[in-house]
Amino acid sequence: MATAIPHSLFRDQGYDHREALFGTPPYGGSIAQTLYYADADLCEDVDPTKGYPTRDGKPWQAPFILMVDRGGCTFVKKVRNAQRAGAAGVIIADNVCLCTDPECKNEFSTTCETSEPIMADDGSGSDISIPSFLIFKRDADLIKTELKANSPVQLEMSWSLPNPDDRVEYDLWTVPTDAISKTFMQNFRPLANALGSHAQFTPHMYIYDGQRTHCIGNDGANYCYTLCTNNGRYCATDPDNDLDKGISGADVVRESLRRICIWKYYGEEDGIGDPWWAYVSEFTARCDTPEYFMHDDCVNDAYKHAGIDADAITKCMRDSGGTEGDNDNSYLKMAISSQSERGVVVLPSAFVNNAAIRGKLSSSSIFHAVCAGFAEGTEPPICNTCGRCPDAIGCVASGVCSGIPYDPAARGAGGAAAPPGTVSTHTFAFWMLFVVCSFGGVGYWHYNKTREDMREQVRGILAEYMPLEDQDAGNPMDFAGAKGGGVPLFS
Repeated sequence: MATAIPHSLFRDQGYDHREALFGTPPYGGSIAQTLYYADADLCEDVDPTKGYPTRDGKPWQAPFILMVDRGGCTFVKKVRNAQRAGAAGVIIADNVCLCTDPECKNEFSTTCETSEPIMADDGSGSDISIPSFLIFKRDADLIKTELKANSPVQLEMSWSLPNPDDRVEYDLWTVPTDAISKTFMQNFRPLANALGSHAQFTPHMYIYDGQRTHCIGNDGANYCYTLCTNNGRYCATDPDNDLDKGISGADVVRESLRRICIWKYYGEEDGIGDPWWAYVSEFTARCDTPEYFMHDDCVNDAYKHAGIDADAITKCMRDSGGTEGDNDNSYLKMAISSQSERGVVVLPSAFVNNAAIRGKLSSSSIFHAVCAGFAEGTEPPICNTCGRCPDAIGCVASGVCSGIPYDPAARGAGGAAAPPGTVSTHTFAFWMLFVVCSFGGVGYWHYNKTREDMREQVRGILAEYMPLEDQDAGNPMDFAGAKGGGVPLFS
């Protein structure tokens, strides 16, 4: 995060900040817009005419970035209200100093924060599409001072993934029963193959440390029932919340170990692992039910359709320590160690070049992030074609981007393409106009048809009941055509 205007706020290294764990950041791009300070926490209704710089009662002029105060409600609620007000991005201004920052001053309290705040999702942030940062109090106070003095501030929010070379590494932490990951892993296979050797994928299975959670008692017994394997060492949550039936946590651990072994045999060397992707898809389609999750015949069927050597995987699982004995398993132990080193807590979690990917896990979002992670000029051809296409799967399949390429650098500006998964304002307006015109045309046609049908019915009735002897005096249908002095009965 950096400021270009005014020069007094400029810093060579930008401003330290923390990114929200929700929203959809435009990886590889930036948002540079005018900054307004709402002078409120945005927990209630938003008044866009207030705040700084003052504007004589005029609302914030889009596109803009909005700074709001921390406190009063969740981060998600603040950002949602800012999004509804038209903000392209949000800056949350911390209101409490860090204990490690001696230069920061608390105006209303002597307390300080011992740890950095985390902009967590409160569970309802799936509708948030704009990005948001939290900046620390000392920096926020400096920026507020400029804004309250009615000085214009131009702020840039950027998301540049580390791109050291011509090969991108991307990782996924998940469990076999995670619903979001299932969809991703079933859809991403063609994209992984399209990236080829230019990208190195590594799947990680999240395992709970049974020793740390005291599933192993002092007497060596497994106190976590069916949640763990290896006498309480390696655990997983019960996906159906029933410890006595259905898929157990221990079943999830066993399937996790199986996938670790499949990757080591079929994906670790080339970083693509097409048989691994195939197995995950086959298992999800055939065995992802309580009846078949641990059924040997179903697993073997998935092996067969994915081209997996069942004997090799069984040997791998056994040689690593298995899941039945009162002993360690080397691969599961490594899984716990790697997730602890990376600090993974939320599932699923994805990383590109060791940078955490925020927002909803989807095939397009990960593909866009991977393409943004290449050093300039080293992108594979597929990234040049589909790296900013809203429908990455369709683009990779056809070789042509059928939608408007997404330009993350232009996000929030007038006329910018909509981010993946959304519809641009121009597209929405066009289709709304098309629908209105279509309904109007159909309504007009129906009106004319109804009027003509009514006219024919009246003519038929008159022709049926008009006395026959009067026909010589004139055409009885003339009554339907004119009235009085030649005025038409039907116009």
